[in-house]
Amino acid sequence: MNLAFREAEKASIKDEVPVGCVIVKDGIVVAKAHNQTIKNNNSYSHAEHIAIQKALKKLGQTYLIDCDIYVTLEPCMMCAGMISLARINKLVYGASDEKSGMIDSNIKLKNIKHIGAYPRKIISGVEKEKCANILSTFFKKKR
Repeated sequence: MNLAFREAEKASIKDEVPVGCVIVKDGIVVAKAHNQTIKNNNSYSHAEHIAIQKALKKLGQTYLIDCDIYVTLEPCMMCAGMISLARINKLVYGASDEKSGMIDSNIKLKNIKHIGAYPRKIISGVEKEKCANILSTFFKKKR
């Protein structure tokens, strides 16, 4: 989670919403990313999306079955869908997202019937205060 947090810090410096993501396979980092929606002028350039694309390309695979994903903020609907479609083994996230989070806060991902795959394990609240603070500080500066 510390590496994901460092990615969130990079996003904040670039005036992007500070969310960071890291994908790990067998204890080795295969991809890391942070939000780049402003840089890419693209509303779906979320940290998870970019990291998943990088991991798939690096590993030369269609799925990330043996991979774990660490993200500083509870994934939104789009990212939750990508994590499921990529068949990621384990999801670990920091801060909950009461507004847009779709793992536990709003829609409970595992309660949606007929989705082909879910992360086998979901761990929430890892470094949640640290992850929430970088977001609240960022948005306070914006206002």
